Amino acid sequence: MRPSRTVTVAATLLVITTMAGSILLLRLVDKARQGATLQEVLYISSPQALKRLSLGYSGLMADIYWTRAVQYFGGNQADNTNNYALLYPLLEITTTLDPKLLVAYEYGSNFLSAGPPLGTGQPKEAAQLVKQGIQNNPDQWHLYYDLGFIYYMGMKDYKAAADAFAQGAKLPKAHPFMRVMAANMAAHAGDIQMARMMWTTTYESSTDKQIRANAAAHLRALKVDQDISALNTIISRYENQTGLTPHSFAELIHAGVLRGVPLDPLGQPYKLTADGSVAVSDPDDLPFITQGVPLGYKPPAKPKLLPVN
Repeated sequence: MRPSRTVTVAATLLVITTMAGSILLLRLVDKARQGATLQEVLYISSPQALKRLSLGYSGLMADIYWTRAVQYFGGNQADNTNNYALLYPLLEITTTLDPKLLVAYEYGSNFLSAGPPLGTGQPKEAAQLVKQGIQNNPDQWHLYYDLGFIYYMGMKDYKAAADAFAQGAKLPKAHPFMRVMAANMAAHAGDIQMARMMWTTTYESSTDKQIRANAAAHLRALKVDQDISALNTIISRYENQTGLTPHSFAELIHAGVLRGVPLDPLGQPYKLTADGSVAVSDPDDLPFITQGVPLGYKPPAKPKLLPVN
């Protein structure tokens, strides 16, 4: 057999073997999505085994596994299922197959770190995933921001968050807020000012509509909490001065302690209840608020995130 024909035959066999392996791997992933146990998935589809079986097509297999991870997460969200046992293993496999797949680190950690029902509530696993991303992509400041965000919001580890922001701030083209957040962390850790800075940076630095909508909702919630705290101060001052509990904002306006009916971040008027407490008009449109929730209100199973441009 001529050398050229030998090469052609060998190449054809390689392509056929690769395609067969890919089909087999897809079936194994589908089996995992249909209810196989975590132990079965890890035994069948360990990252190292998959990388060997990919025969040089690890990037393609990483894309497939990333798609499966997104489908798995989205499917569980749609079904209101709280069992996300396969999510981290699928993300680990994805990033082992392609350590440079930044989207898997950034969005995967977002899936893991956010609390239910928007995420799985696994900030430690999210931090571990991002650390692997930094190890494989040390020049990506976004990953340092993601790590700092997880430490701050998910784990309340403000020192670790400050360290992550400080490390990321040293990188070329890092967002200027990285240095500001690292510097302000000690003075403002845990307060509204720092939380607003975090969510503002998330909103401005992301192009994903879901992430931006989530950040915008948290920023609105922070504004509501601030508004109601300020209104409660005004009401307390009025009560101390008059000995009366106001039943409407009109009383406060007439007394000269309030300029007009206050509006929430969506432009809807706040309500003053009979007992003198402040509530929002429609709490469904303002998820994540900690103040202003009407008495007896039951939040929906999944927060309503208003679209953003």
